[in-house]
Amino acid sequence: MRSQIKLGKIFGIEIGVHYSWFLIAILIAASLYQQFHAENASWSDGLILAMSVVTGILFFVSLILHELAHSVFARSRGLEVREITLFALGGVSQIEQNPKSAAAEFWMAFVGPLTSACIGGLCLLVRFAAGNGPSPIIAMIAWLGYINFALAVFNMIPGYPLDGGRVLRAILWWKTGDADRSTRMASRTGQAVGIFFIVAGIFQFFNGAGIGGLWISFIGWFLLQAAAQSYLAVGFAKAMQGVTAADLMAIDTPTLDGNLNIQHFVDEELLKTGRRCFVILQNGHVAGLITPHEIKEIDRARWPYTTLSDVMRPLEEMHTIAPETPLKEALEIMGREDLNQLPVVRDGTLAGFLSRAQVLDYFRTRAELGT
Repeated sequence: MRSQIKLGKIFGIEIGVHYSWFLIAILIAASLYQQFHAENASWSDGLILAMSVVTGILFFVSLILHELAHSVFARSRGLEVREITLFALGGVSQIEQNPKSAAAEFWMAFVGPLTSACIGGLCLLVRFAAGNGPSPIIAMIAWLGYINFALAVFNMIPGYPLDGGRVLRAILWWKTGDADRSTRMASRTGQAVGIFFIVAGIFQFFNGAGIGGLWISFIGWFLLQAAAQSYLAVGFAKAMQGVTAADLMAIDTPTLDGNLNIQHFVDEELLKTGRRCFVILQNGHVAGLITPHEIKEIDRARWPYTTLSDVMRPLEEMHTIAPETPLKEALEIMGREDLNQLPVVRDGTLAGFLSRAQVLDYFRTRAELGT
């Protein structure tokens, strides 16, 4: 879940928004408008609209605080945090590695719901201390209190990879001493919870709940898919044990003269061979890399007049890895940097390239052999 709109950094952690967030933001604002209007019909439409927008914004601030709690704790344990992304189902912290111990997993998962519960408790404390007057500010604070308590409770549902599912995984890990087995067990529980949500949402929809029932089913579907992917990830991790970049890298990557124009390259090399990665030579030395990604950025009318050297990715600007780099680490670099190929360099000399396609073929072969 990558963010398309960057909001800035908090404690050095990038905060961003996925396009799907705007859907839920509009739905929440509309729901708040109806609720505030029903409870306070004497208030003006302009006041209620402003309250709805401000309350919605404050709710998403509380979501960011929830995710920041996860991220700050993760960083305190030496884990790299890429960013926090707000999307249709709330927020997600992009944490690069898994915790090293069951205790770290437990607290990293639990601190998010704990933060939401504290926010909810503080809001409700202010609401009850202010009395029962029909104040717009108190109405907003009350709603934020109840919704944050609900968020804390929902996240503690033992459905992996929800926070509650991660707490369950941590407890199972502590009991069994086996992180992989615990992940599988928690993932199966998450799939069961997801199926329950789907069935319950459909049942509510046909019993008059309307869009709310469908929303519950959608959450269940998302949870079902995420839990299934978490289960598969354990198998992928085992398949990568002991495998290095040198084991899978291609050493026969074709080379081309950097003075060739793009038109010739596309017609005679790219389309005819089906290859997607070529090494560019200048004066007999490796200078860079060319793939379809670089070509599609150039206007077609310029192809006959633009050389490969003009558009290649220079080798010195690319992220390189050593042959002994573990496959898991190489894939993490590809994901973090959004790369399809990684040059493998040995003693300052290009030894080969590792591509996503090669990794995919490796996993596909293992799956076919049942290993």
